[in-house]
Amino acid sequence: MAIQMVDLNNSQQLETLICSIDEYLKTAVKNKRYEHSKRTAETAEEMCRIYGLNPRIGYLAGIAHDMCKEISSEEMRKLVSLDGMPVSELEDNKPDLLHGRAAAVLIKQKFGVEDSDVIEAIACHTFAAPGLCDLGKILFAADKIEPGRPQSTEEYRAALFNKNITEMTYSILQENIEYLERKGHSVAAASFELLEQLKKALQEK
Repeated sequence: MAIQMVDLNNSQQLETLICSIDEYLKTAVKNKRYEHSKRTAETAEEMCRIYGLNPRIGYLAGIAHDMCKEISSEEMRKLVSLDGMPVSELEDNKPDLLHGRAAAVLIKQKFGVEDSDVIEAIACHTFAAPGLCDLGKILFAADKIEPGRPQSTEEYRAALFNKNITEMTYSILQENIEYLERKGHSVAAASFELLEQLKKALQEK
């Protein structure tokens, strides 16, 4: 049976969709991951309000971003094969890193979301990407700074939210890259590319 596409400009359809994904998430991930997803959704909602985007669409992206985090590597690869993008060496070596791309496919296939910003935001929330849309920047940031993160005090978030969206994203992305490097983890090329892009944008102001 064909999935009916959801009109995210229709508030009733949007709220029904959020409820459906919330219910699905409760069965798809452990409680700790569910609580992280709720906090990410609430943070994204707040950030969308600050930066002039639809707050409930921010909440939608946040609640859906990790819904494929706990599926098998095989299922993840199967979903990602449908997005038309190559799998990088980093993703191939650690298939768990594909969970955002898998969720972006699932939200279209299972829940009828075709909004390009929502799909891009969910697909790119792990690494970010050059040219990332504003919703994508917000979701990337919200995932890293939701209140369950150890560094994320109210003061920390308030200082970030006083910055414009370019400065805020640059600050969080740089912090995330430094954290990964300290831990000895590989950093995706896409993260460095966006960092350079944001740096140029800030220098041009």
